[in-house]
Amino acid sequence: MSTRDDKLIQYLTEAYGKEKELETALQAHITQTTRPPYKKRLQQHLRETKAHARGVEQRIKQLGGSTESHVPAPVAEAAATAQGVASKAVSAAKGPLHALRGTGESERMLKNAKTEFSEEHQEIATYAGIEALAEAAGDRETAKLARGIRREEERMANFLGRQIETLAKSVAREEIPAAERLGGGSSRRRRRGSTTRSRRARAASSR
Repeated sequence: MSTRDDKLIQYLTEAYGKEKELETALQAHITQTTRPPYKKRLQQHLRETKAHARGVEQRIKQLGGSTESHVPAPVAEAAATAQGVASKAVSAAKGPLHALRGTGESERMLKNAKTEFSEEHQEIATYAGIEALAEAAGDRETAKLARGIRREEERMANFLGRQIETLAKSVAREEIPAAERLGGGSSRRRRRGSTTRSRRARAASSR
């Protein structure tokens, strides 16, 4: 295996691990999502994420690597075992943790959306790096794969950005009394305080 392919496999293997981790997180979020458009988009992105993992895995194998482990042969078996255990532990932990988020339905979905938004940008950075590396190394096939995945992640990130705004407004409506929204509560307090001070001033001047 060439030094070039070895480096590309390293980056692709990291991306593959992240895709598999996100599969578990998305599955957990889908079960907690009650808004049909949001749920439908998460289900669509779960299918995309699985397709990304398959595409990356295929490219790794074409370059002569394996998704089980990417280390020198003498320690490959031990490393693969440790990596597999660690990945399963991380993925298994994400579902229960995400299920405990938020005090209300919209707030839980908002927190999930913010996590997804962050993860999407991490993936965008990952595939932008792979694309640039592959282009610099003269690997057009890997660059094309990374570019296609990056664009899908960007579309998902844009959707989530809009969803965060929508969900934040829902949290405000559900958890903040109408009288206190849009500065209503503070305005009344300021008016009451001003009225009290005026009365005191009038009382003092009449003495």
